[in-house]
Amino acid sequence: MLFKRTSGRLLLAGAFLLGILSPASAQLPEQLRIERMEGHLFTPELLEFNEALVQRLRLPEGFQIGVVATDLGNPRKIAVAPNGTIYVTRREQGDVLALTDTNGDGRADRRRTVASDLEYVNGITIHQNRLYFVTDTELYAADLRPDGTEGSPQLLIDDIPDAGQHPNRTLAFGPDGMLYLSVGSTCNACEEPNEEHATLLRAQADGSNRSIYARGLRNTIGFGWHPVTGELWGMDHGSDWRGEDQPPEELNRIQQGRHYGWPFCWGDRQPDVFLPANPEGMSKAEFCQTQTEPPVLTYQAHSSPLAFAFYNGSQFPAEYRGDAFIAMRGSWNRNPPVGYKLVRVRFENNQPVQFEDFITGFLTNDGQAQFGRPVGLAIAPDGSMLFTDDTNGVIYRVSYNGRP
Repeated sequence: MLFKRTSGRLLLAGAFLLGILSPASAQLPEQLRIERMEGHLFTPELLEFNEALVQRLRLPEGFQIGVVATDLGNPRKIAVAPNGTIYVTRREQGDVLALTDTNGDGRADRRRTVASDLEYVNGITIHQNRLYFVTDTELYAADLRPDGTEGSPQLLIDDIPDAGQHPNRTLAFGPDGMLYLSVGSTCNACEEPNEEHATLLRAQADGSNRSIYARGLRNTIGFGWHPVTGELWGMDHGSDWRGEDQPPEELNRIQQGRHYGWPFCWGDRQPDVFLPANPEGMSKAEFCQTQTEPPVLTYQAHSSPLAFAFYNGSQFPAEYRGDAFIAMRGSWNRNPPVGYKLVRVRFENNQPVQFEDFITGFLTNDGQAQFGRPVGLAIAPDGSMLFTDDTNGVIYRVSYNGRP
């Protein structure tokens, strides 16, 4: 093992880095014991937010960005009601806020608490005039009343597996009217003790009849359905401590009953040689090639995709409709850092063909500092796009002011 601290970051190599150090590590196959890799613990310095920093952000021609709300602490996921009310979860504060713009100036000037005492609250969505939000283990719903207020939250599920390392649940309703709920893995490389870990679950809107929809998804926090085809797409997180550029983040077409590889495979069905265990009855190589689905596209490792939203509005140019946006919160396990931006996924003939930067500039000082880590995304009723920054406590609005 190698431990080395330099320039405020920790470099590690050997079995500890790979997450396989144990009393039995000496018995690992020789190719595992001699495997050596370097990794980094590095997060850019956080710059305190001020309005002047927004001018550093770079967007495509015709787009503009503004600030909807500041001083929100730890805003994570957002949902926008038809009347324009913005609902936002705050994981560290353990609550859900409602933000409204009462004077029409584009800034939220009124905020109120919808629910509180919600440890690890994260995902939120609106379906058939009900607001749904989820903690690591519990799902709630509250009615949205005609007067713009909310009813008392109702507990629908109280036994979602907490998933250990990945407690951030997300949720959305599909074209079939069913509720889909992500549950991450408990680790970087292990066989899970609970079959609902590293899955996408599906249930009725009231939380009943829960089942596993897809498996082998290490942490698919962001997912959504293509507005034309109805296909489900999601971004899955690759494991940490596999090197600066592997394994990649994966864009998957998620289909019922399919397995997407984790923990035995990464990327394009590559066996994870750093995991000593094998699938039951076969080698990792055989399992990866015959039992799992490959990603459709891959993206730079450690970028940390935390939201995925198809553009279904009418404000942006027509070429954006049916494309997807991804919030890349950014790396802590790589130097130089990556992510800290919004990315567009171009679709052609309703299929993804490439990633491209959409909003950059949160990273500054040659990657040594940052002033925003995008987390939540939502398309507003007017066709603009909102996203959160959970480190400086800001919600941004992206709009198009060019010629359509």
